[in-house]
Amino acid sequence: MIKFSKPFWVANFVELLERLAFYAVFIVITLYLSNVWGFTDVQAGIISGIYSALLYLLPTFTGAIADKMGFRNSIILAFALLTIGYGGLGLIPTILQSAGLVNYSMTTTYTGLIGSIYQWSIIPILVFIVIGGAFIKAVISGTVARETTTETRARGYAIFYMMVNIGAFLGKTVVDPLRKSMGDEGLVYLNFFSATMTFLALIAVFFFYRSAHTEGQGKRMQELLLSLGKVLTNGRLMILLLIISGFWMIQSQMYSTMPKYVIRLVGDGATPGWYANVNPLVVFICVNFITSLMKKRSAITSMMIGMFIIPISALVMSFGNHIGEAYILNLHPVAFMMIIGIAMQALAECFISPRYLEYFSLQAPKGEEGLYLGFSHLHSFFSYLFAFGISGFLLEKYCPDPRLFTDSEGLLDQAAYTAATAHAHYIWYVFVGIGAVSAIALLIYSNVVKYLDRKRELGS
Repeated sequence: MIKFSKPFWVANFVELLERLAFYAVFIVITLYLSNVWGFTDVQAGIISGIYSALLYLLPTFTGAIADKMGFRNSIILAFALLTIGYGGLGLIPTILQSAGLVNYSMTTTYTGLIGSIYQWSIIPILVFIVIGGAFIKAVISGTVARETTTETRARGYAIFYMMVNIGAFLGKTVVDPLRKSMGDEGLVYLNFFSATMTFLALIAVFFFYRSAHTEGQGKRMQELLLSLGKVLTNGRLMILLLIISGFWMIQSQMYSTMPKYVIRLVGDGATPGWYANVNPLVVFICVNFITSLMKKRSAITSMMIGMFIIPISALVMSFGNHIGEAYILNLHPVAFMMIIGIAMQALAECFISPRYLEYFSLQAPKGEEGLYLGFSHLHSFFSYLFAFGISGFLLEKYCPDPRLFTDSEGLLDQAAYTAATAHAHYIWYVFVGIGAVSAIALLIYSNVVKYLDRKRELGS
């Protein structure tokens, strides 16, 4: 039986809390920006895209800094910043509301916030979350690398990924009850919930996280920059990272497009938090089984299976808007097909993500696990930066905000809105194309890598 160290389990526990906090907020981030702060679909897409992209860019650098600072100090700093950040996301709109500058109604206009400097007060608060989250992404996955061996690495990352998805499931579970009971004000209170979770994680790390593995701690910054340059010039890793970005461009639509899409087409009774929960539930159930099933196959082979599933999932999501209006298993067809598509994405994720992290970790020299595992998250920088921006434009064109079709009394012009959303499913065709190109690219990559490896072996 495989046994893991205490730091391994502490790291996985606080990862669960951090993911719980993150996904409670992130699943409705575009709704929060539009309904509470008054940003348009395009503005909300751009802001949330830059925010989430930076969460995955900065680990490239915070991973190197964490190797120097030490993992324990880095995690403590991270959770302190996250607690301040999430607390601020709840506190600032509460203060603005009490000052009469913002309201949380879906049907009325905003008072004094749109176009004012107050609307941008969200940016410095998001910076705290970005920096804190960037440290977490590098250090927790780096801890798994340090606290496992080559033989136990795949199993360790399967457990890590299971914890990530338990946290994601629990976080998304909180969203819909709050939104339904409190309206848009519930989107504000979610942030206080997340701040509480990250504060609990801070306490857990302070009292229980101690590791004997301190390789790389105290390195000079010049050494770290040289190591970073070595990773950036690794063409094989860079190309793989860009290809895998195609998967995450589609996966990220669960946060950028799906919540607004289902609420606008199904109605306020839609529960996007529960639909999104299909993803972590399927991953939790299947990730260990799939990892064991594929353990004798290469990481590239496992990833390739997932990459060919992902464009099909986007195509399935498009079916809901043009298969009629009859409910399926008591679900609106848009909601039903969205759930099927999300489940397929979760299966793809089981094949891709643990083996992708394993692949990167095995390239890392001792003492540089934080750097390499931080760098491994760079795929989401590219995917989130473009996917959220694209989502905002696609929503505005094919599935616009119903409030744009209401009169002065808040009554919806149903005929005009139905016409405006008649081709809402076109959104998913864009992502089918992205997924198909990425899958073919990985197939070509795999064959080229095998050819180069055989050539190298023959040459030696």
